[in-house]
Amino acid sequence: MDCIFCEIVNGEIPSYTLYEDDIVKVFLDIDPKTNGDTLIIPKKHFVNINDIDLNTLNHINSITKKMYALLKEKLNCEGLTIIQNNDYGQEVKHFHVHLTPRYQGDILNHTYNKEALQNIELVYKTLKSE
Repeated sequence: MDCIFCEIVNGEIPSYTLYEDDIVKVFLDIDPKTNGDTLIIPKKHFVNINDIDLNTLNHINSITKKMYALLKEKLNCEGLTIIQNNDYGQEVKHFHVHLTPRYQGDILNHTYNKEALQNIELVYKTLKSE
């Protein structure tokens, strides 16, 4: 398997590791969007949210809270954007969570194509249909 995150877990590629235990590795993103942009990855390879077991997922959520406290204390960030992509939009096909510290005046912007959005009632009916 050719997975950059597995290579990081195995020590084949160096990382700026902030935290590590038997289940996860937490390190700084080498292509940060803001100061302290961090990734949490499970050491076991899972492709996306459908593959990962709930125990690992719950552990990641627990570590997310710890990392937010660390980022807030050490970097004085004012908020945190948490992103987890699956399939389309997922650059590395190894489950991971992005923790992006937010600061007053940062220009981090999640853009979207407003013209492509459907009416919310139509989306709701589609999701609720059997």
